[in-house]
Order: sequence, then structure tokens, then C-alpha cells
Amino acid sequence: MMRRSVTDLKANALNFWPTELAHRERHSSVIPKLIESQDKFISLLHCADKSPTAWRVALDATAALPGNLFLKHLAVLTDISGERLQRFHAELGQVLGSNLLRFSWREQTYQHQMESLAGRPWTNQRLRIHGSGVHDPASLTPAMIDVAMLMLFGGSSVDPEIPEEILHKCAIGSMLGNKRALNKFVRQRYIWVSRITGGATANSMGHLAQTYVREQLQQALPTWNLAGKTIPGISHNQGRTDMAFDIVATSPEGRHCAVEVSFQVTTNSTIERKAGQAQARYKMLHDRGHYIAYVIDGAGNLERSSAISSLCQYSDCTVTFRDSELGQLARFLTSLGS
Repeated sequence: MMRRSVTDLKANALNFWPTELAHRERHSSVIPKLIESQDKFISLLHCADKSPTAWRVALDATAALPGNLFLKHLAVLTDISGERLQRFHAELGQVLGSNLLRFSWREQTYQHQMESLAGRPWTNQRLRIHGSGVHDPASLTPAMIDVAMLMLFGGSSVDPEIPEEILHKCAIGSMLGNKRALNKFVRQRYIWVSRITGGATANSMGHLAQTYVREQLQQALPTWNLAGKTIPGISHNQGRTDMAFDIVATSPEGRHCAVEVSFQVTTNSTIERKAGQAQARYKMLHDRGHYIAYVIDGAGNLERSSAISSLCQYSDCTVTFRDSELGQLARFLTSLGS
């Protein structure tokens, strides 16, 4: 057993995200890249007001905005997910005659041949707008062009059977030539996106922290199973629901240790919740011959001394995020499996 004091933990804590995790989060999150390039996106659309396809000419003429990043902007602004795109691909193939998207723009009717409706479904991966894919510049493909035209002008479709969601969401093209309206729409939309993704970013960092701890332990304990999140016989509600942990480390001999990971740079109630559960979890695990450990770090967490003290009290091993500390956790786990 490795009992720690709050003072000892604070003395060995990193307090702020390690460089490697911060780099991983920046690479996995596309929102900062979109915010950074929104001025280029707006400028391109301001120039593309001569015809419904002028945006393609403008996009081909600049190296500052790759085709897939342009399309990702449209996907975020229209709030259309990859799942919805796959559904639209199937529906439009049935409702658009000859796969033609017919739409009204500046009191004239235009049409665009949707070449990719006859091919594979529209997925984020195929369109190169999935997570890390946006960080790798890609030129326009026929599928990307089709989806861009849909997102720009689908709201002005003259086809009576076009899905209602497309009519409601895909109206950006109607703002071409109206700089004030376009600028206001894009900037307000990204203010909203930034707000709703704040929690998602924190959640993403939490998952990255768990992944990092799992990777470090797996390197030190190659024969251990660290893929699970539950322990046989440990449950809520009189056995109706398995109790989930951030990581469950299982030795080759079948010994189990739950590992809870919390790294909060700003204040957050998660650590209070974990502290409130700590005594009951500790007793339940020990009654069945299992163990529990905590990896705790971050300036926000360490401000909450009372919660940290409870976790230290009801823990078999408590460490911070430093590599040397994670090494101590690995050695503690090794002692259980021996």
C-alpha cells in the first residue's frame, strides 16, 4: 500500500498538461484550426459571388485553404454530421431525378450533377473531414464538391422531395454577395461552436489522460491486461449494473486493480464526485480481494485539498502524472501480481 499526503502529492505534481498531451489534443481537435482559418474562409466566399461555382475557382487559386478544410467549415456551419451525410447520400439518390441538384440562386435556376451519389456513401473519412484528417491538406474530389454544393445551395433546392433538414440548414450560398450577413453568420456560429465545445475539449483531454496512463503502464507491464473497465462481481444496484472504472489493470494471475485518473487544470466538480465515491468503492473492492489506485494531478484538482485527502485515505496507491510517479504505480501493481 502506498498512502500519500496532500502535501506530498502537491510537491510531485505537474499541475499543468504535459507537452505531449497538449500536442495530442491540438492534433485531435479541429476547432482551433477552424477558428484560426475562419477569416480566410470568409474572404474566399466574399470573392465567390459571381456564380454558384465561383467558390471552386477561388479555392483553386489559393493555397491557404485546402479543399477538405473548406468543406469542414461548411459541415460545422451547417451542423451536419457524418452520420447525417450518409443518410442524405441514400435519400438523395432516390429523390433527385438523374442525380441533379436543382436550386434557385439570384432568381435563376441552376443545376449541379451529383456524380458521387452513384458511388460509396459520404463518410467523414471519404471526405477527409474526420478528426485528424483535416490536419492533412487534401484537394477537392467529386464527392467533396457534391457535398459542398449541397451544403451551400441545398436550402434553395426546387425539388419538392428534398429532405426538410437540408432546406433548413444548407443556406450559406444564399448569403454570397452579402458580406455583412455572411460575416455575421459565420462569426456568430463560431462563437456558439466555441462555447459548446469547451466541455467537449475538457472531456477529450480527460480521455487523453487516461490513454496516456494506460500506455505508460502497458509499457511497464507488457503481460498485463489494461483494456478493461469493469471487474467481475463489482456492480451497482444489487448487481444490475457493472461498476465502471477509468482503467482496470489485471495481472496474468487474475488480480484486479481499478485505476481512476483525474487531471484538471481548472476547477471542476469531477474530483469531488470521485472523493464522494472513494470510501464505498474502496470497501467494496477490498471485500472482494481487489485494489484501487488514483492518478491525480492538475492545479484545479490540487486546490481541493479535502477531496484529495479523501482519495488518498481510501486508496491503495496514489500518484501524480509524472513519469517517475507512474513508474511507482507500475511497481505497486507488479507487487500485486507476484
